[in-house]
Amino acid sequence: MENFELKLPTEIYFGKGQIVHLPELVKRSGRRVLLTYGGGSIKKSGLYDQVTTLFKENDIEWVELSGIDPNPRKESVDAGAQLVREHDLDCIVAVGGGSVIDCSKAISVTCKSEYDCWTLVTHPELIGEALPIYTVLTMSATGSEMNWGAVITNLDTNEKLGFRNDVMRPKASICDPTYTYTVSAYQTACGCADIMSHVFESYFDQVKDADIQDGLAESILKACVKYVPIALKEPDNYSARANIMWASTNGLNGLTGVGKVKIWVCHPMEHVLSAHYDITHGAGLAILTPRWMKHILNEKTAPQLKRFACEIFHVNSSLSDIEAAKEGIKKLYDFFVSIGLPMTLEKVGIDDKKLKKMAHQAYKDDFQKTWAPLTEQDIYEIYCDCLVEM
Repeated sequence: MENFELKLPTEIYFGKGQIVHLPELVKRSGRRVLLTYGGGSIKKSGLYDQVTTLFKENDIEWVELSGIDPNPRKESVDAGAQLVREHDLDCIVAVGGGSVIDCSKAISVTCKSEYDCWTLVTHPELIGEALPIYTVLTMSATGSEMNWGAVITNLDTNEKLGFRNDVMRPKASICDPTYTYTVSAYQTACGCADIMSHVFESYFDQVKDADIQDGLAESILKACVKYVPIALKEPDNYSARANIMWASTNGLNGLTGVGKVKIWVCHPMEHVLSAHYDITHGAGLAILTPRWMKHILNEKTAPQLKRFACEIFHVNSSLSDIEAAKEGIKKLYDFFVSIGLPMTLEKVGIDDKKLKKMAHQAYKDDFQKTWAPLTEQDIYEIYCDCLVEM
């Protein structure tokens, strides 16, 4: 296991009714808030009224930035940073899923900098201070409510890039599973793929003796496989939604990746797809992941893939490493199909015209240091495999 330092400073208020703590949390930073949210679902659900009523009752003023896109744009970040400066705001309250929270994180550092958003995304070493962020989570997927990273899209250059800094961690996050009852079946399934992919990125790693981390990773994967089908059938099943939400938070708060090498593969490959075609991130990950597993399966990678297959999908452990791994990959693919995810690039509007260009854009030198090293040609072949059913 590699050396590591672990900081998890975000306070979590988990469960029904925890929104009552929002005013006391905000007042730690002041009384002037930038309220950020997406396309308006929080108004339909009544959560917007709940939040703003609490603000009014506690003499908290707010300015709104709405309409944040599912793949948040640099323009939204710069607009939010400008609002903070114009109104001399004290903190940000992000009400939404990972896109709203990621956008808010980027706003938090941009408003404190002389640089624009994209400069900080591409040069995170320039990040200094950050405005405090508090989140109210409405979707289980990215884990952004308890981590230090964000992903921002630049449609001018067809780039979707992640960046991170400890100052971007939310001060506190309210995680009420009831706020996910109205999330659509499709978005619930996409969120599941995102959670599982976060876990895979560290689970399949050169470090082989991190048993605590891998055991936690397996418990998160098992929760997704068990509870997402229940949530799809019973959207207001509290137990299912609570387990999925906690899986999301723990899937990327740092616990499963400490002591690991942590060079991610499927996420940067997917970011290129959604930067060019603006597809849902989780759907792209679901399409890519089984093909990546199949492509890199060999004698070296088979033992860990077999462990995954046996632990998560109860594949017969008496099978050879290769055969068990193959069966586990197929079961993962079938699971994604069963929860309603599109499983070819064609089904999300992507053909073969840009695959070579996107493979070139996705490739980076770090891919030679991953658990299963990839070349640019490997990425192209994985993309091509995604054009047809497995």
